[in-house]
Amino acid sequence: MVHLQNRSHTPKDATALLYKARELVGRKVIVRDSRVSKKYIEFDTSVPDGMDAAELVDKLAAISPPASYEHIVERHMDKDKAIERAVELFNDEKYWEAHEALESVWKGAVGTEKNILNGIILIAAAFVHDEKDEGEICLSILQRAKKKLESTGGVYHGINVEVIADRVSKIINSGRIKRFTI
Repeated sequence: MVHLQNRSHTPKDATALLYKARELVGRKVIVRDSRVSKKYIEFDTSVPDGMDAAELVDKLAAISPPASYEHIVERHMDKDKAIERAVELFNDEKYWEAHEALESVWKGAVGTEKNILNGIILIAAAFVHDEKDEGEICLSILQRAKKKLESTGGVYHGINVEVIADRVSKIINSGRIKRFTI
């Protein structure tokens, strides 16, 4: 995952940025997707064996200065660390990575905890779609998140579930997507 600094782009630019990235890196590198948050332009990439990731980042720097690069692999973290990491990623507008960090915890959860985790994962997924200027998809996924969070409440690992459920409801009711921190 490559993150470039976002100095002036909006989610409406995601498709054009995707095409530009593909043009810059050539055929050997796969650029699957692009997303635009307030802080970052994010590219989901696959680098062929033998290619240095720094070379990829250098090529993409023609779009905007690099912010970070991370090779995404499924890592096993203990539950508390995974949730803490997911919150950090979510609050740093790295929604895809937040979703990935929570998935292993969600798979092992049951009952209310599983619903809370699924709700947060769905919010992150919705915001990924918003970063691609896919507002209708974002709102649809937020509807699913709302259903998961409706039967829950309280505080979960420092996350005020009632507050985020209320924020999701306000977005759905207004039809105006406003990303938030958790």
